[in-house]
Amino acid sequence: MKAAVVRAFGQPLVIEERPDPEPGPGQVLIRVEASGLCHTDIHAAGGDWPVKPTPPFVPGHEGVGIVERLGDGVTWLAVGQRVAVPWLGHACGRCEHCLSGWETLCEEQRNTGYGVDGGYAQKMIASAEFAQPVPDGIDPREAAPLTCAGVTTYKALKVAGVRPSQLVAISGVGGLGHLALQYAKIAGATVAAIDITDDKLALAKELGADIVIDARVQDPAEVLLRHGGANIALALAVSEDAFATAYAGLRRGGKLVLVAMPAHGTLRVPIFETVLNGTSVLGSIVGTRQDLAEVFELHAAGRTRVIYETRSLEAVNEAMAEVSRGEVAARLVFDM
Repeated sequence: MKAAVVRAFGQPLVIEERPDPEPGPGQVLIRVEASGLCHTDIHAAGGDWPVKPTPPFVPGHEGVGIVERLGDGVTWLAVGQRVAVPWLGHACGRCEHCLSGWETLCEEQRNTGYGVDGGYAQKMIASAEFAQPVPDGIDPREAAPLTCAGVTTYKALKVAGVRPSQLVAISGVGGLGHLALQYAKIAGATVAAIDITDDKLALAKELGADIVIDARVQDPAEVLLRHGGANIALALAVSEDAFATAYAGLRRGGKLVLVAMPAHGTLRVPIFETVLNGTSVLGSIVGTRQDLAEVFELHAAGRTRVIYETRSLEAVNEAMAEVSRGEVAARLVFDM
């Protein structure tokens, strides 16, 4: 099989021929049809975060494909079934977090494309417990971005407790932001979309943003406060300045939800204003298997659109460069 491999941090990925992997007990072998490119994959390849993967490894945690083989003990999936393999590749199922519906906080979790090989390959192994069935009728190239960009922003809005009539600010209209905007509209919120590129601002208008803010020529916090301030701001842009601006645009009692993770990001929170205004700053990490099932249900019902462009796996390095330069309107998907 063909795979794109990180051999060393900060170096171009190498396209290699590898033997097909063998599924062990409780695992499945998947023939990958599509795999999305998430900014996390770029951080993984660069070794940017404090907890680093171990090269060589295959990135990718938006893999979607067809089950080809079942490992021993797997009875709930079938050969020929389409599944998605998200960031949360395994959790223990026994700890307090797993048992209380917060499996994404499990300290024994294994992460796809980081702790175990991921979807930048023609075939991959996955834990059968965490291989999410994809409803019939969903294009695998659309299912791929939903597997991370979709479930991550859907969960972030759940964590924030978004309600109808609230003002939700989406800071960064890209792979995550264009889906976050749609989920906020589904929840009945008024949506303010913030970005710095013409194509993403145009996409925000097309998807129904009520307020579109060009941060190149407008002060987003000032615009948000003119509308009463945001009840919720999702920080999706990989920029410390964008985080600070989103915080500044909150109304009293507002919530800033941190989702994007800059390589060396630090958020300075003013203590006096935070206490006086009753502001909350929350972290939200991906979503559970149930969250992903709900994301797929919404898409199967025609409630969301996935904006994507396809690339070949051989173009992986240039594709990562495109995303790093901010040249992609929404999501890139490797079409296998």
